[in-house]
Amino acid sequence: MGPFSRKRRSGTILKKEILNLIEKKKLVVTPLLDKNQIGEMTMDLRVGTDFLSLHQGREAYIDSTTDEINRRPIKSHFTETRRKLGETFLLHPSQTILFSTLEYIKLPANIFAVLSMRSSYSRLGLTVSTIFQPGYCGCFSIEVVNTGNTAIKIMSGARIVQARFVRLKNTSDYFSSNRKYTCQVRPVPSKANEDEELIKLKGLLEN
Repeated sequence: MGPFSRKRRSGTILKKEILNLIEKKKLVVTPLLDKNQIGEMTMDLRVGTDFLSLHQGREAYIDSTTDEINRRPIKSHFTETRRKLGETFLLHPSQTILFSTLEYIKLPANIFAVLSMRSSYSRLGLTVSTIFQPGYCGCFSIEVVNTGNTAIKIMSGARIVQARFVRLKNTSDYFSSNRKYTCQVRPVPSKANEDEELIKLKGLLEN
């Protein structure tokens, strides 16, 4: 039995095995600027350089349906901006931003990642809730909301989120190559209006 045989069951992967997976290139994380990013059961991830900020335009709402005639593209509700490492970005109260992690990550086919805010930033009112499926490759595109009533300045390159890696027993029940968000290196706006179920629901109404 190998040194990690007991940990190969389903469940959260701990620091020693995370390092082993990275060393054997089964889990790709690049650039890994500081190995102190890897804690006992999570890995800190850094804010990248590309941002999409949701803004209030002239439209009264964002249309996430299939109304092709009247619907304004969802991406038009976002403003794209870029910051160099060390530069700052202001996140206003109740505002949502999307950013890509500085790190490019490739997950094994039997491991998924659960992201949460580092406690130092969640205590400021920032929230995030994201899962990345097994086999994902690319920079993690993360949605962050400022739930507080005060603007918060964040810095590109700062470690504000953390990933928990979880192993699955059987990937055949979970892994799917049909994904809307994969192999990204920059944040991508919502593709909610591309859900196949919307066409089916619209068909029910027309019938």
